[in-house]
Amino acid sequence: MRGPALRSGSQPGNDRADSVFREALRRLPGAQKSAGGAPAYSRFINRKAGGYLAAAAYQAGFTPNQVTTISAAFTFGGILALAAVPPSRTLGVIVALTLLLGYALDSADGQLARLRGGGNPAGEWLDHIIDSAKIPTLHLAVLLSTFRFGDTASAWLLVPLGFAVTESVLFFAMILNDQLRRARSNPAAALSTNSTTPGITKSLLVAPTDYGVLCLCFILLGDRIPFIAVYTMLFAAHFCFACLALPKWFREMRALCPPESGR
Repeated sequence: MRGPALRSGSQPGNDRADSVFREALRRLPGAQKSAGGAPAYSRFINRKAGGYLAAAAYQAGFTPNQVTTISAAFTFGGILALAAVPPSRTLGVIVALTLLLGYALDSADGQLARLRGGGNPAGEWLDHIIDSAKIPTLHLAVLLSTFRFGDTASAWLLVPLGFAVTESVLFFAMILNDQLRRARSNPAAALSTNSTTPGITKSLLVAPTDYGVLCLCFILLGDRIPFIAVYTMLFAAHFCFACLALPKWFREMRALCPPESGR
């Protein structure tokens, strides 16, 4: 008699937890930011993974800042391992998985904030500060790993240095674009920028600039030549994208200026 009673007594709690999780998943599409401009991995994989993690965090009662902190722990743990441990196939898988989990959690914190009724400036600040730190440190870890453990030509060390600069500039530009558009409070511009979801073709074309694709390339870490080749190609893609996107974004920012500004 006692065993079935215990199982029966625990069922309502499990049902309530499952109900909270399912309700969070149901509400997520209405709490999403626009996917406009998002590359393929971020748009089709990372956002969905982040949604499940956000629903689980919502069910467990986590705050967005707690999820951000957990994301940072995985991300910087992977970066530290990359810099400190000799490259191997096992290390490559570990680094890739920790970075990808950190990235999914980075998506989850914003989705969780919207599930809970909206974010706040402190949470947005924390999220962007961690992002601005992880971008250059990841590439500096590649440089340090290559310098300590590799026999690659020293001139190649300019690639992770250039990657750190290029990706940091792109990240800052995208954040600044968003902030300047908000500051101008131009509903028509916001609508044209944020409500149009790009096609799959565009998402695939910009996939090499995706942070998730960069994380995946570390699976090749134990095979030096393939890793260096793929990493270098991803840097070239980021650099070319920056050369095309930055002038375009500058023109868009000029369009937000009042005519009398003279700039």
